[in-house]
Amino acid sequence: MDGPLSGIRVVELGTLIAAPFAARLLAEFGAEVIKIEQPGNGDPLRSWRKLHQGTSLWWYLQSRNKKSIAIDLKSPEGRDVALRLAARADVLIENFKPGGLEKLGLGWDVLSGLNPDLTLVRISGYGQTGPYRDRSGFGAIGEAMGGLRFTTGDPDSPPARVGISIGDSLASLHGVIGALMSLLRVKTGRGPGQVVDVSLYESVFNLMESLVPEYDLMGHIRTRTGGALPGISPSNTYPSADGQHVVIAGNSDAIFRRLMQVVGRPDLADDPSLASNDGRVRRNAILDAAITAWTATRTTEEILTSLDDADVPSGRIYSVADIVSDPHYAAREMILPTELPGDVTVKMPGIAPKLSETPGAVRWSGPTLGQHTDEVLASLGLEDADISRLRRAGAVQ
Repeated sequence: MDGPLSGIRVVELGTLIAAPFAARLLAEFGAEVIKIEQPGNGDPLRSWRKLHQGTSLWWYLQSRNKKSIAIDLKSPEGRDVALRLAARADVLIENFKPGGLEKLGLGWDVLSGLNPDLTLVRISGYGQTGPYRDRSGFGAIGEAMGGLRFTTGDPDSPPARVGISIGDSLASLHGVIGALMSLLRVKTGRGPGQVVDVSLYESVFNLMESLVPEYDLMGHIRTRTGGALPGISPSNTYPSADGQHVVIAGNSDAIFRRLMQVVGRPDLADDPSLASNDGRVRRNAILDAAITAWTATRTTEEILTSLDDADVPSGRIYSVADIVSDPHYAAREMILPTELPGDVTVKMPGIAPKLSETPGAVRWSGPTLGQHTDEVLASLGLEDADISRLRRAGAVQ
């Protein structure tokens, strides 16, 4: 079955995380994604973290469904190949520092002049404009500047980081959203292509809820609160008798009353001063103590069963071992077997979101460097002799 983006051609000029993850999402839903890599070693992600036969497991996931073509963009012949690809593309995604594309002779003035319908997604640390545009920026820096790090961790500890590259991934998602909005405009005939300017820090900042108005109007600076959800009560992480922790969210009025009944505190359930969230926030320490007194004497399974029976949102904190053995993950096809070189089958994350009529699919795992160079160049009309000449010149691999 064709994906919803079947017929859309995407050229990826990205490395590591932000641009490649955005392109991966488009590829999973049917877009033809042609990933341009530097001859020699290719994308550095190929050697990051745990390796299988010399190639990163992350690479096999991040680059699934993509075609790899190795081009030396600094050579005139390689630049010409990239321009040919851009001329036939719907979307080009890059994550150079601002000005990097221009140094290669591939700036927006060149690309849009060649292909007015092209959408150019530019992902960078600080965006294409502003006083910080030329600074180097990785996801970790975006998380810090965007406000996430200041609010993450325990109150008495230094700011913590989320255990994944969340800043990069949030930028990827904003890049995909921008690309789809631009594509819709082009494909419905309402205008030409455009630049989608995505910064890492703004992608994080966009998720920071009411942080700014709370400060501007009330002078409130939201800080680290551990496992609690600031300004919402009760919502926290609580210990169980078997040494684990559960997350309990009793933060609507009706749910709060049911939760208090389960933990044996009907007096709190019926207290008029706790009937709404603002009152509960003022007495949050009392509520957390009451819930902890109950959870600390019960196993994780006993806690979750009791709360589920009472329709109170709760859950264990999953490790990856919990994830791959969970029946709900399996039922939703969020753990998919993938074939790797050497006749090895490995579990990989499935595809989200779920589309009822045109679902995404995994067609192949991350390719070898330059695996599709001949195929892609042939699709541009180059003959075998032309491709051989480009190889001899070192323009492609």
